[in-house]
Amino acid sequence: MNMPRLKKPYRIFMNWVLLFASFHFIALIGQYAAFKADIHEAQDKVELRISLDSAFLDVGNDTLNTPVNQFAIYRYIDRLNKALQEESYPVLVSHIQEVETRSQQFDEYPVVSSMLLMNAEQHIVIELRSMSPFSGLGFSWFALGASIIVLPLFALATKRRRKSSLAEEEVLPPVPKLIINLKDKTLSNGIDEKAVALQNKPLCFYTALVKYCIENPSQPLPPHKDVPHELLVLANKSFGRLIELGHTKRKRPDFNANLDKTLSEIRAALDEVFSAYSEEKEIYYPPRAQGEGSRSKQHSYALPDIKLEDIEIIGN
Repeated sequence: MNMPRLKKPYRIFMNWVLLFASFHFIALIGQYAAFKADIHEAQDKVELRISLDSAFLDVGNDTLNTPVNQFAIYRYIDRLNKALQEESYPVLVSHIQEVETRSQQFDEYPVVSSMLLMNAEQHIVIELRSMSPFSGLGFSWFALGASIIVLPLFALATKRRRKSSLAEEEVLPPVPKLIINLKDKTLSNGIDEKAVALQNKPLCFYTALVKYCIENPSQPLPPHKDVPHELLVLANKSFGRLIELGHTKRKRPDFNANLDKTLSEIRAALDEVFSAYSEEKEIYYPPRAQGEGSRSKQHSYALPDIKLEDIEIIGN
């Protein structure tokens, strides 16, 4: 009995975990970028400091053929590193002119980089040791606080979206769809239980007409011309299917004969099937002639807007 009560706290906790993980990931990216920028800035400052001090450093001179004063360089590196550590710089100096400090451990400074300072008389080679950018990563209290603050807003927005989706599902009416059932020789709309029976000839002709218009959406069908051969083939196939289903043993009808009557019977059935859906009926309804009679040269009984997903044929 207590299990349903645990679902909501569990979902809240999981939402908080996702929010915290997202914020913390963003914070880690920011920490990484900021620490890497600090390292570059520190390297630039160390380079500038050594460049300014180079005039007083006894690093040797190739032109004058003077050697490097190793003891002086060694003491300079120690003083410089001590100052860098006191100011929490993420870099230290390990070598100047191949003189290496021995009093400094670089375990926390694994990244090695080199630079070359040049002036008219000196070439000074410097090796720096830097902290890894990943060492600047840590727990983000900002991510924790932000996730706690955003959680109620996130939960509220999610709840509103769910209510909106449910409301849309409730408001949207079902969409009718033409169902041609050859097994019981009926037309229906797929929503209500109304099924209108059709005689063999109009049923077979309409089944063929629907298939033909889906395959040839831009092909007109003027009633003053003979029915296209492809449409007749489809109509005869539908009639053959009725024979297989045991509905008739008569010979195939002439689908070119009495076309006006056949179309009139189809329209009457569709009027009844889609009586509550007059707008949706239009794509299934063979157009009537306007003004000049059913044999007008401008008229076509084709269904140009019908698509395969608009119909379902049972027993095909």
